[in-house]
Order: sequence, then structure tokens, then C-alpha cells
Amino acid sequence: MNLPRFDSARVLTIGDAMLDRYWHGATSRISAEAPIPVVDVDVVEDRLGGAANVVLNVSALGASSALVATLGDDEYGGIIRNKLASAGISDLCVLSPEHQTVAKLRIVSQGQQLVRADFEEIKDSPFVLLEEMFSQGLANCDIVIMSDYDKGVISDPASYIQLARRRNIPVLVDPKFKDFSEYAGATIIKPNRTEFIKSVGHWQSENELVEKCRGMINELGIEALLVTRDSEGLTLVQKNKPEMHLPARKREVYDLSGAGDTVVATLATALSAGETLEDAVGLANIAAGLAVSKPGIVSVSGPELRLELAEDMGFSKGVMTQEQLLQTSEEARSRNEKIVFTNGCFDILHAGHVNYLAEARALGDRLIIAVNDDESVHRLKGEGRPINSVDRRLAMLAGLAAVDWVVSYAEDTPEALLSKLKPDVLVKGGDYGIEEVVGADIVRAYGGEVAVLNLVEDCSTTAIAEKIRNL
Repeated sequence: MNLPRFDSARVLTIGDAMLDRYWHGATSRISAEAPIPVVDVDVVEDRLGGAANVVLNVSALGASSALVATLGDDEYGGIIRNKLASAGISDLCVLSPEHQTVAKLRIVSQGQQLVRADFEEIKDSPFVLLEEMFSQGLANCDIVIMSDYDKGVISDPASYIQLARRRNIPVLVDPKFKDFSEYAGATIIKPNRTEFIKSVGHWQSENELVEKCRGMINELGIEALLVTRDSEGLTLVQKNKPEMHLPARKREVYDLSGAGDTVVATLATALSAGETLEDAVGLANIAAGLAVSKPGIVSVSGPELRLELAEDMGFSKGVMTQEQLLQTSEEARSRNEKIVFTNGCFDILHAGHVNYLAEARALGDRLIIAVNDDESVHRLKGEGRPINSVDRRLAMLAGLAAVDWVVSYAEDTPEALLSKLKPDVLVKGGDYGIEEVVGADIVRAYGGEVAVLNLVEDCSTTAIAEKIRNL
């Protein structure tokens, strides 16, 4: 499973936008008025919540994100709109003087939430109020998320679902406590455990859970159900396909708030980017693990998800395909890591190579070695070469402490690979002048560095091979 290009995804979210406000401060005394701690508030923090957190998660992954919602013409609504603009999210919200923007205030001290106060006056938003903005959003999206927090915005789910499906746009529903029949015709419904139990009752086994899911799929005419089950992970049931259970990620859980938003945002964005449903669910599970390991309601960024996936798949070090290397080096660059690149045949690994590669690694944060494949070594070195196959050469190099990533290439020179990777530093070992280093002109053209390091004397693959032949 590779991380898709999220920048190709276009996701429209409709739902209940809220403001999550946090007051942080120290506690050092008990109130004289009641047996409660007194918090000396010194930090006020506002975050996007509810459906607004969903669109922020989509945007953080690097996708095009838009929000349709009803906001009150009030202070909290203004804060939400300013934050949407700051995040580059398309604001398709309707301001209504008859509505109050929902806000949740949390008072936090020493990392512990002491109390939450909700400011809300629930009032339904009729379909006609949002129809124009929703239609406008449909013209520029590939998929729709319905983020229903049961605060009145999605008072008529069927109308939105029908409008989207008439345009062949899939709809993902993150439900609350409505009767699920109101979401009939959607593509995927993603309830959590509590919401699903309220809808279908308890189950005694995994088989019974799957049967309940299949019954709902048939009854509602949907394609799939994804049930999030906290410590028991995720269960995906699709029409006419085997079910899939994904275990929860093994992480220290700090805060479950907003994890469902992360799941539905990642799922929709991955599907919009062209992933299969199975792979999209896998990515959503990884993203949820990252979200619950952080305090408060947070979004998971594309670089974070890419790094986590890379570590899962063993991409943090070792042998890679060129496609994997491009993706992984991009992630390293997003963390401001300096990438060093060198290349060669490395037919017989010797002390000169080891010392030279250690020096090369010291020039940056990551060292890439590009290795000529067997046919190109034969063209360059002649009959009887290579002595070791490319797989063995790659494995030996990958085992060195100084080496991060190893990749092979079929051309005689690494110029094509250099043009794609654009490393910060190009290094060669031996008696070269700077201008003689193949690819130096490419690296210098985009502002990179070129360095030549000395190999240990009396160490040469050709000389070693000749000595062996003469034994």
C-alpha cells in the first residue's frame, strides 16, 4: 500500500460545524465558594470542530477541501470562517441570523480537562437554505462527506444524497443517532460502535456483527458499512465481498476526541485520490491511530501519515523501488532533512567504500545509494562483471549503518534518477574533478551541492577481482 497523491483529491463536506474553545491554565488552590479547583487561565485556544474539523483533516492531507454548513451570524461563526480561510478551505457556509453557532468550551489544567460547557441552540436547517451552496460544491468535488453531529444542518439527508447521486458522486455518511434509514442511497455509512448498537442492537459474535451489517446494506441500498470499534479496530463489510477486520493501532491513547472525523476524512480523501476501498480503510486506520495519540481534537497531516506508512512498510531504511524512493525522499524533505546521493557499481564492497559512505552520510541527514543493475555493470566493466548480482549488492549496502536507502537503475548514468530525486548533495569518491562528476550540472542547476571524497588507498574492486583471479 502506497500513499496516494492527495493533492489530486477534491472533497466536499456538509455538516454541523462547531468551534472548540480551550482555556488552559494552572491550578494551585481550591475555590472558597465550592470544593472545586480555581484555574488561572493564561491561554485561550480556538480549534475547528465537528464538520469543520473534518474539512481541516481533508485539507491537512493536502487535498482540495470545501465546507457547506449553517453558521450563526455571531462571534463564533466569524472565528470559524476566519480559520477556514487561513487553512485554504473553500467556505460555502450560509450565515443565518436565526441560528446560533455551536461552541464547546473546555477548561484544561495540567493536561487534564476539568469541565466542558456547550453553547448551542439546536435548530434545523431546511434543504432550501443550503441547496444552492451544496450544488455549487458538487460542481468541484469527487466525493461528499456528510458529517452529521445531529445539530440540525443535515435535517433532510435524503435530499442531499439524491442530489449528489444524480451527479454520480459518492456519498460517505458519518452518522449520529438518526434512524439510519434516513441515509438510504448513500455509498458508505461509517457509524461508531455506539451508533451502530443504537441502530441494530448488540451482537454476540463477529459473525453476528457481519450479518447485521449485510442486512443493513441490503435494506438501505448502500455499498458498504465501516464500523469503528475503538480498541477493537475497524470492521468493513461490503456488498458481495468478504468482510475485513482491521485491528486498532498499537499506540498509547491520549484522547479519542475527533478520531471519527479523522477516519472519515482520510477515507474520503483516499477514495477521491483513486485508492481502493480496502486500501483507503487501511490508511484511515493508520490516521486514526495517529489522531488518538495526541491531546485534543487534531488533524493528521499528509507528511505524518506518509512517515507512519513508510515505517510500517519498512521504508525508514533499506532497498526501495524508484517510486518508493521518490515518495520517501519527498517526506524526508518535508521534515527539512538534507538528502545526500551517491552512485556506483559497488560490485565488491570493501573498506574504501565503507569509509567513503560514512563520510558521505556525514554531509546530510539521509544517504541514498543508486546502484547500477547487472546489465549496466556489464556494459561499463566488461566481461565477467558483475561478480555479485544486483540483489546481493543492494542487500550488502542496505546493511551498512551509514546508508538509509538503496535503489537500482538500468541506465549507464544516474542522470535520469537525479533529475527526479533532486538531492541536496551529490557525492562521488575517487580522483575526480568536480566538473567530471556525472550529473553535477543537473544538481547545480537547481541549487544543489557537489562534493568529491577520497577513497582509501589500495582499495579497488577491479584490483581485488584481479587478485582473486590470479590466486
